[in-house]
Amino acid sequence: MDDIPLYILFSTLAVLILMSAFFSSSETGMMALNRYRLQHLVKNKQYSAILTNALLQKPDRLIGLILIGNNLVNFLAVSLATMIAVRIYGDIGIAIAPFILTPVILIFAEIAPKTFAAVKPERVAFPAAYILTPLLKIGYPLVWAFNKISNGFISLFGIDLEERGDSSLSREELRTVVREAGSLIPRRHQRMLLSILDLEKESVDGIMVPRHDLVGINLDDPPDEIIAQLTNCQHTRLLLYRGSIDKIIGMLHVRHVLSLLREKAEFNPEDLVKIATEPYFVPEGTPLHTQLLNFQRQKKRIGLVVDEYGVILGLVTLEGILEEIVGEFTTDIQTFDLDIHPQEDGSCIIDGTASIRDINRQLNWHLPVKGPKTLNGLILERLESIPETGISLRIDNYAVEITQVADNAVKTARISVLQNKPGKSPHP
Repeated sequence: MDDIPLYILFSTLAVLILMSAFFSSSETGMMALNRYRLQHLVKNKQYSAILTNALLQKPDRLIGLILIGNNLVNFLAVSLATMIAVRIYGDIGIAIAPFILTPVILIFAEIAPKTFAAVKPERVAFPAAYILTPLLKIGYPLVWAFNKISNGFISLFGIDLEERGDSSLSREELRTVVREAGSLIPRRHQRMLLSILDLEKESVDGIMVPRHDLVGINLDDPPDEIIAQLTNCQHTRLLLYRGSIDKIIGMLHVRHVLSLLREKAEFNPEDLVKIATEPYFVPEGTPLHTQLLNFQRQKKRIGLVVDEYGVILGLVTLEGILEEIVGEFTTDIQTFDLDIHPQEDGSCIIDGTASIRDINRQLNWHLPVKGPKTLNGLILERLESIPETGISLRIDNYAVEITQVADNAVKTARISVLQNKPGKSPHP
């Protein structure tokens, strides 16, 4: 060894440090890969991704190979550095070599390559897979032996190595992924994806048209009144009932009614029963994602929400569920909430029967949606009594003034957004 020129020894040492950097960066790069993007590239048949994925299927073998190679070249580098130090400084070089080589290995073979691999894992892992794959085949017996010994030692602590952690994303983790996607997913699409995830949190009760807003044909009414109602109807479908809305006969499509009126010389309300379709009922509390699937299976677009006693609570539509995902997608004036009346001072006069969700959607407010579904219900819940006209209260960051009370209910209220933060007390 004394006859070998120093420049060859230094060159060999530099190669060993580069090899150590390769193994160090490969370990970090492989572990830092985005597994979902990796699976996407595998499906697209990218060869480097296929090799990388194959290596990651047996992480114990991959880590064993990398650590064996890394430690081997580090030991060789230490030995070679000691020889060089002895050649230059004599016996004292044995003590000097560790102080010189340690920072070199830490910086150039550990910290720098691992940091780069953590930031750009694909640029490191994919090329490394071409080298690690044949190395694993060559060194498989040695890797297998070391893994058997280490796995046996780990099993002494009662750890089952066959048990892998669940790599699937939870709903909240998926929600975070969507939010953190940034410019990769347009903001509108992000809102739609998050709305889909929120469907199971909401039920049909929250989006249904309440009972008192249902429009239908009472067969007990005089024929002239029924014809007038059909002529001036602004809906495509109407409920058909006798006497009370709880006695539903069916659902009436106005298009079929017009054909009937043209064909019949004399209108008979009973003819409407023949063209009515069977009503479809939905139990209250049904999650929106479940009802969406039910609509699809049943080939229905409208359902009547009923409680446990069979009393009709409201009406839910397929369009209403879809609007929870994509937002309002119609410009029909009838779809806008006519119970909300903006005022010049920035406040709004709102009907007590208005849905809180509709108020929030139309005005971009954040009134609480858990609990009561209407403004009247929310006010009564907060006050715990029937208020008088002129009473004011604060709900979160909104000032509410009762402007009209009738029949033990809040008919209208003026609501304005407070400028101070929600945590502060309202002014007396």
